[in-house]
Amino acid sequence: MPINIGISACDREKIAHGLSGLLADSYTLYLMTHNFHWNVTGPQFNGLHQMFMTQYTEQWNALDMIAERIRALGHPAPGTYKAFIQLASIAEVEGVPKSNDMVRHLVTAHEATARTARKMFPLVDAADDQPTADLLTQRIEVHEKTAWMLRSLLE
Repeated sequence: MPINIGISACDREKIAHGLSGLLADSYTLYLMTHNFHWNVTGPQFNGLHQMFMTQYTEQWNALDMIAERIRALGHPAPGTYKAFIQLASIAEVEGVPKSNDMVRHLVTAHEATARTARKMFPLVDAADDQPTADLLTQRIEVHEKTAWMLRSLLE
């Protein structure tokens, strides 16, 4: 059945592509955070282990919201590591960094994810796509706040 939600097919395709990049960044960040949760060591172990669990749980739940918005726009959501590697702006972290380096990597990844979401606003605003704008606003708020909290650990 054709989709008639007041957003052109061309705009829906562009927005879905942008959201696919956000999904890839979000999944890469989720996996990085979960990896760090499993592998953190040192004097900050308890605090970081718990913090990372809270963060990856929030990130996991966000993946569904982003993927479902892509689907609502009539496009398939990417769902493979190959697709995520091609779409993500975040590089994977090699090995197991020290705890403070984990925090630095996460700050960088949260900021990158916020930038990925933010760069979509001109297209979303022009298409009058309020649900996607709302989703982007929510995600940016989470990533900026989390980056701030993580940066605070390094001071």
